[in-house]
Amino acid sequence: MTVFVVTGTDTGIGKTVFAAGLAGALGACYWKPIQAGVDPEGDKETVAALSGLPAERILPEAYRLATPASPHLAARIDGVDIRLDRLALPRVDGPLVVEGAGGLMVPISETMLMIDLFAHWGQPVILCARTALGTINHSLLSIEALRARDVPIAGIAFIGDEHAENERIIPALAKVPALGRLPMLAEMTPDALAHAFARHINLP
Repeated sequence: MTVFVVTGTDTGIGKTVFAAGLAGALGACYWKPIQAGVDPEGDKETVAALSGLPAERILPEAYRLATPASPHLAARIDGVDIRLDRLALPRVDGPLVVEGAGGLMVPISETMLMIDLFAHWGQPVILCARTALGTINHSLLSIEALRARDVPIAGIAFIGDEHAENERIIPALAKVPALGRLPMLAEMTPDALAHAFARHINLP
C-alpha cells in the first residue's frame, strides 16, 4: 500500500486543498485521523467536495472533535482520550493520502506530538509550505525536525503566489525534492483543482 502523509509548516496554509488534489490525482483514499473543529464542516468534507473521489474513498476520522483548537486541548474540552491504538493506518485498496492536523509540533495528547505519530507510522511525508515571507525558516526547521525523527520526506510542495527564489533555495538547502507550486485558484472546483494540480505539481 502506497501512503503519503500531507503536513504543513503551519496551519491554514492550504494543505487540505493540496491533499484533495493529491488524492484525486492518485485515485487514492483520503484519511484525516484527527479533526478538531467541524463548524461549518471538517477537512473530510472539503476533500470530498474538491477531490472528485467517490464517497467510499473518503474515510471517517478516528477522532472528530467539535472544538476548534489544538487536538490535545480539543480532546480535553470534548472529554475524549486520544489513544495511539486508534490511530493505526487503515488498510485500503490502492494509495492512501493521510492529512495531519496543523503543523508538525502540534500536540495530539499530553505526551505525543503530530510528528511523533508520523515517526510511528514511518511513511513518506509531503511538506506543504507557503511561498511568502518567513517560509524559508519554517520550512527548513520542519525538515530538520522530520529528519531528527527519521521520518522519510517525499518532497516539499509550495502553495501560493510565485516566489522563484524561495522555491529554489529551500529544496536546495534542505536537499529534498521540489514537487512544484500549487497556485491560488480563482475558482475552487474539482475541475479547477485537478487542472492546476496536473499542470503544476510533480507527483513523488
